[in-house]
Amino acid sequence: MAAAHGARTLMDLTAVVFLVLGLLVGSFLNVCIYRLPRHESVNWPASHCTACGRTLSWYENVPLVSWIVLRGRCRSCRERISAIYPVVEAITGIVFLTAYELYGLSPLLFVRVAFACAMIVLFAIDLRHRILPNVITVSGIVVGFVAALWLPPGWESSLIGLVSGGGVLFLIGEAYYRARGVEGMGMGDVKMLAMIGAFLGWPLMLLTLILASFSGGIVGVGMIASGRGGAKAALPFGTFLAVGALVAAVAGQPIVDWYLGFFR
Repeated sequence: MAAAHGARTLMDLTAVVFLVLGLLVGSFLNVCIYRLPRHESVNWPASHCTACGRTLSWYENVPLVSWIVLRGRCRSCRERISAIYPVVEAITGIVFLTAYELYGLSPLLFVRVAFACAMIVLFAIDLRHRILPNVITVSGIVVGFVAALWLPPGWESSLIGLVSGGGVLFLIGEAYYRARGVEGMGMGDVKMLAMIGAFLGWPLMLLTLILASFSGGIVGVGMIASGRGGAKAALPFGTFLAVGALVAAVAGQPIVDWYLGFFR
């Protein structure tokens, strides 16, 4: 019993470590979210106030805590600090903790965490800037496929996922352009779904596409109904893909099994 209690204590301590690590990584993701669309280095200069340019002290960079203590404002110029910063940190911490609970200390844990971090960054950047940086999507395709050579979903499913994922959206976008004469799907979305297919395999890639299309459709209809957008309003589809991919990564297989159960 003592051994079991000790093992449980160690697991709880490791979970706390992963939560804190997630908060710290979330702080770095905020840097990526802000700088990548502006083509700035994520390594230099050091973190600074985007309003007055003052370099932040270490105690102003403590995830969650600093934003709360400073009441969401710069210590020098009192400019408001966006709430997106603590939100991203909290979400990343939860993602790290959830991944640890699902996969334990395994190689797949670190692959899934890296994938989730990429989705968080792409979600925020596409939502605000309507772009999906190649440095994440293209690199992600390579990393996802290489990881699949040794880990789930396996290289066959990964290869089918990245080829069909990118191919499906490319064909949809091409068909929309020929029918309407306007761009309906950006290449960033194509590369992002290919990346999702590389990491998760083709079944969960398809589930991601379904979830993203469904949620995007609901939001689109809601915008039209509320008068906030017309039928041609552009939606950040990468944002919906990111949400769908995170759901698929955590609960995708049970969802697929539940659906296939109707045909058995």
